[in-house]
Amino acid sequence: MSARTITWCSVALLLGGLLTLLSGAQAGAAEASRTSVLTEHTAARGGRETSRLQILDRGWSFRLLPGDAQMAAHPEAAGWKSATVPGTVHTDLFANRLIPDPYVGAPEAGLQWIGLADWEYRSRFDASTATRNSARSDLVFHGIDTFAEVWLNGEKLLDADNAFRVWRVAVQGRLRARGNELRIVLRSPINKLLPQVAAMPNKLAGNYPSPYGDEPADAMTANFVRKPGYHYGWDWGPRYVTAGIWNAVQLQSWDVLRIDDLQLRQDHVDEQRAELAAIATLDAVAAGSVELRLWQTAPDGKRVLAVQQRAELKQGSNRIELPVHVAHPQRWYPNGYGAQALYQYELEVAQGSKQLASSSARTGLRSIVLKRESDAQGQSFYFEVNGIPVFAKGANSIPFDMFRPRVSKAQLRRVLESARDANMNMLRSWGGGYYESDAFFELADELGLLVWQDFMFGGGMQPAYDAAFRASVIAEARDNVRRLRNHPSLALWCGNNEEEIAWKYWGPGKAMMQADPALATRVWNGYVQLFGTDLRKVVAEEGGGIAYWASSPSDDLAEVANTAASGDMHYWEVWGNPAHPVSKYLEITPRFMSEYGLQAWPVQRTVDAFAKRAEQGMATPVIEAHQKFMAGKGNERLLKYVSDEFGTPADFASFIYLSQVAQAEGIALAASHHRVSRPYTMGSLYWQLNDVWPGASWSSVDWYGRWKALHFYARRFYAPVAVAALRNAGGTSTVNLLNDRNRAVRGELNMRVMTLDGRVLRDEHRSVALAPLSAQRIAEYADAELLGGADPATTFAVFDLQVAGEAASRSVLYFSPAKAMRWPDAQLQARIHQTRGGMQLELSARHLARAVWIDFGDLDAEPADNALTLLPGETVRLPLRSSASLAALRKALRVFSVGDVLARSEL
Repeated sequence: MSARTITWCSVALLLGGLLTLLSGAQAGAAEASRTSVLTEHTAARGGRETSRLQILDRGWSFRLLPGDAQMAAHPEAAGWKSATVPGTVHTDLFANRLIPDPYVGAPEAGLQWIGLADWEYRSRFDASTATRNSARSDLVFHGIDTFAEVWLNGEKLLDADNAFRVWRVAVQGRLRARGNELRIVLRSPINKLLPQVAAMPNKLAGNYPSPYGDEPADAMTANFVRKPGYHYGWDWGPRYVTAGIWNAVQLQSWDVLRIDDLQLRQDHVDEQRAELAAIATLDAVAAGSVELRLWQTAPDGKRVLAVQQRAELKQGSNRIELPVHVAHPQRWYPNGYGAQALYQYELEVAQGSKQLASSSARTGLRSIVLKRESDAQGQSFYFEVNGIPVFAKGANSIPFDMFRPRVSKAQLRRVLESARDANMNMLRSWGGGYYESDAFFELADELGLLVWQDFMFGGGMQPAYDAAFRASVIAEARDNVRRLRNHPSLALWCGNNEEEIAWKYWGPGKAMMQADPALATRVWNGYVQLFGTDLRKVVAEEGGGIAYWASSPSDDLAEVANTAASGDMHYWEVWGNPAHPVSKYLEITPRFMSEYGLQAWPVQRTVDAFAKRAEQGMATPVIEAHQKFMAGKGNERLLKYVSDEFGTPADFASFIYLSQVAQAEGIALAASHHRVSRPYTMGSLYWQLNDVWPGASWSSVDWYGRWKALHFYARRFYAPVAVAALRNAGGTSTVNLLNDRNRAVRGELNMRVMTLDGRVLRDEHRSVALAPLSAQRIAEYADAELLGGADPATTFAVFDLQVAGEAASRSVLYFSPAKAMRWPDAQLQARIHQTRGGMQLELSARHLARAVWIDFGDLDAEPADNALTLLPGETVRLPLRSSASLAALRKALRVFSVGDVLARSEL
């Protein structure tokens, strides 16, 4: 996503909910729910206990490390304070009222000292006799951010340096009965790396330079550390270089064996049969004979013993493959193509009547292939699931909070269900954040959302020429590929975001080649080694058949990248440079569009949560603090797109609304163009689905989970069966019918040309047949043909498609920018009624009402639709969900449309 805004600078070569969401701080422990952890909960049946698990999440405290340079300015952080684990330094400081809410107002500049400080965490725990006498005991750290020294009872156990890895340390013989002290020192990644980076004469490209002076713009450290890149700031989020124990800490003990992993590899799946290999990795204390039993629970709840097998174990790691055969499997499908059938597998390992360990894993049975087929233009790029070519409809997801441990499953569910409800079937999990959680993938499995998962490289260029750096990345890749590989939603592993095109086309590669050809060659060769070979090998060895893609956008390391002819594409010449009008979207026809976007502000209620009304304005300090594009000046670019269509807004509230309409209509144009270009184009993922904090961004769902206008539009332009009328800058319109169903459908298309006040100039009906998995152009019109001499400033065309069993689809064409049209008063009327089924909102308009927004102020109320266009004389009835009273809802209700807002704007 950085393609449109990234500021490249030099970095030295390295040698050899508001915070009230703190209740979700334990959510990070969900990462630890993988099979290796579930094993440790198990006690033996019919014998003594063989495995134990102790979660070390209590009694933590933290402080600024004594002697730290920040101590003089921040003595309040010197003493021990209570801490939450999983958690972060920022959230712990806020919970102890030592810093203000990082999301409210503009406190960001005053909080940069946190990322420059070293921090210390400690906890004490007891260890039972059984644990101390266990044959094996490990401390397991499922996530430490990032440079950390770990001490147990005064003995140093670990130097961690990768936030994405799982760290396991043997501690048998080191435990006390009472008062074991676990101490973790977290070093500032900036201070640790900056001396080396700043001293080097030859520079690598970075991402976003800090505006706060905590590190020089020509010596950024982020690309040299394996830590979430977005912590250093992005063009949709603040710079909070946090640290912490971000995931679970566990003491695992066992006497005989531990199940390290249970992989469910799908070797063949079709309608008749599924052939799987359940691969168990067992860590045995000593050699011995065991019996393995694998139980299968089908989606209908039927439980059977799938496999029973004896095995001879050697001391140490053992890999045992169990064949699983499923006749007539209930297959898993993406949203819109079928059910999300899920199978549960439980592995038991026993010696005689004594159960030693057990583990469980869930998957959906499906075949998935990335199709690359050559043709006259280049090569295709699309996903085939269970033999069906799937047009990928969706968005890019970014981190759900600046402080990951706060992200709760409820928050994830709200956003991912919103994606499902908008008819999406794919999300691209972007590489500048973190590998998504088990909870995220569990929800994606249940909701039918395919996931394109980037490895954690968000832009710039890393020191991949360094073997130690590559080894660390390979270890993190193995950890995460193994953790996520059983999920049926996982569709692709991608090496990085935008690093290949940055090097080739944005200047850094050319500049380095001119300055130091030998070094440039070394950097590029390191890149090819890491992203072309190393990560590809990890996915091939560990991924269970999921495809690998070297970069996005790319043609998998072909000479030319980001081309419409082959591979995937990012397109930012609309919004980015040179800021083309949205009509330019119609001129770009890619194989698979994996990034494109337009910005908008969130709804007024969200803005009010971080800025008082007196603080709101196009260039006020708090608003600029929450507008990260162009270093706070992004409203200038946003105003360009608003004013191109709507003119100058009368006030900031109007700007919020019009920014949302401009975003929604622009992305609708692009996504619809991608869909009508099927089968040449087979994917459209707009930037972006969600937000990391409340502020201006490209999202369609804000940080609170509230839908912008774009998300309501997305539900329509991603509908499985739809009509799409598209008008280009030259005044030519095409009418297209879209059918993503695996079957043919029939319906009726109604085309009307009308005046804004309701006079019908043309009215045509026709029966239509839509082939399965198709896009078909059924008409093309010049403006003059549709208008027939009517005034373009008072006329529009509307196309309505009705198909039995499908949501009605509507596409509206305008012949002039909204600011040039003569809008009559829509005379909107809204009434709320209590019905037997709940509350209902009745909405009507006498004249055309474009992008009608239904607002309830500070009340929680969700109408079934919003940002909808009503034809003259049309009435709609929408179910309304709210816990507020009928009287309160009636009092708070406001409705308005484009014409209403433009009437008070400076045109």
